[in-house]
Amino acid sequence: MTPDDLAALHGRVFTVPRPWSAAEIAGLLDGAGVFLLTEPQGFLMGRAIAGEAELLTLAVAPEARRQGIGARLVAGFLTEARARQAESAFLEVAADNLAALALYDAAGFRQAGRRRGYYATATGPVDALVLSRAPI
Repeated sequence: MTPDDLAALHGRVFTVPRPWSAAEIAGLLDGAGVFLLTEPQGFLMGRAIAGEAELLTLAVAPEARRQGIGARLVAGFLTEARARQAESAFLEVAADNLAALALYDAAGFRQAGRRRGYYATATGPVDALVLSRAPI
């Protein structure tokens, strides 16, 4: 997948937070410790630096959800993070994204923090939950 492909999929999946542009994705991919995992209908970007891994974004095409793609990508993220010597992992997710919360819970992530009103939506602010997992 090219940055344009990734941005197109990201744009189909996200409104809050806003979708990332191809230039933003390309810039992230050039960053230290950043890695990309892909499936035909989804992708995950992560970063592993100094013993810690961050799941930057996960996007699965709406028509391909509930087929195990997200779970495979998260499992791949944990495997890649371990291979890069990460001892812990974290991510941020909208508190109202129940499907993502269930996915991350099944992968062993637990709430470590809350950023109140972090995301601005058409219906009002939504909290961001910081989830972590250690060891990975």
